[in-house]
Amino acid sequence: MSPRARTHSDIAFPFHADRRGRTAPASPGEHVHDLVEQLLFTSPGERVMRPDFGCGLLDLVFAPNSPELVSTLELSVQAALHRWLGDLIDVLALDIDSDENVVRVQLSYVVRATGALRDDVFEGRAAA
Repeated sequence: MSPRARTHSDIAFPFHADRRGRTAPASPGEHVHDLVEQLLFTSPGERVMRPDFGCGLLDLVFAPNSPELVSTLELSVQAALHRWLGDLIDVLALDIDSDENVVRVQLSYVVRATGALRDDVFEGRAAA
């Protein structure tokens, strides 16, 4: 393989240019984080060619807060993570919390490709 051979790199999300004006890349860990974020904050029916993609997490922002709702949503998110990203990650722990206009997801997972353990927090806010 020549030194000038191109290697695979993932595109950063949200899409933007780097300081050189090129498409910004993402490391494998950052790329998986971005994929999880997209899944969490996409509502089912939002994607044209994948109407069942997403988990409806932001619907919790507008719903009355209750332990039953949070438990149901945790099961829904767990199922969506397994279905759409199960080949990329192993979920170790998932906790969802809702305050007034913010939904917070604490997720611990292992990136299968690297074996790296990640503890990420994702926040979604109601549009003002």
